[in-house]
Amino acid sequence: MSLSVRRCLTASTALAVVAAAGVAGAATSSAAPSTSGTQSLVSVLMADGDTFDGNWDDYDILTQAVVAVLKAKPDSPVKVLADGTTPVTAFLPTDRAFQDLAKSLTGTTYHQERGVFNALVSAAGVDTIEAVLLYHVVPGATVTSADVLAKRTTKVNTALPEAGLTIATISAPYGVVRLRDLDTTSKDAYLIGSQLDINKGNKQIAHGITSVLRPIDLP
Repeated sequence: MSLSVRRCLTASTALAVVAAAGVAGAATSSAAPSTSGTQSLVSVLMADGDTFDGNWDDYDILTQAVVAVLKAKPDSPVKVLADGTTPVTAFLPTDRAFQDLAKSLTGTTYHQERGVFNALVSAAGVDTIEAVLLYHVVPGATVTSADVLAKRTTKVNTALPEAGLTIATISAPYGVVRLRDLDTTSKDAYLIGSQLDINKGNKQIAHGITSVLRPIDLP
């Protein structure tokens, strides 16, 4: 990744509100439609463990990305993830999504999650990883999957300055939802039907997605 790309992405580090965490398969309670709960996404994430494994459909690489950012930059705005009183909506790329990104950036397919994570840190750096996490967050809002479907097509502001995100329901009534990022050359991300409304009933909510969102054109 070029220095100019990295500088563009790291312009987001002064933001006060960010998030990017969750856990695959977290319980969803249909009996808790409110968003008054204060369980943070960090607590949900850590409850599933934070180690690399062989399951490419969960969020271990994302977890380690958040940990790496906070270790390198303890005052990073990413720490808001532990504050369940702050509303955020996060779109969570699976480990498979990060594997695809690593291949796109390096030209190599990594067959272990640790290898994917190390390759991304080496190719992009912690500041860029922090910025990419910001692009997966809608700050100040708790957006459930029902809200997304009701909107049909909407453009939202993310926690990355000047990097909007278009969310569109492209197949109704089945609810296939596409997220269109600012990289015109990459494939779009889609919400994963079995991984919606993670941490439902709380102010911080998340949805699994199939690809890592890109705030600019990348290789």
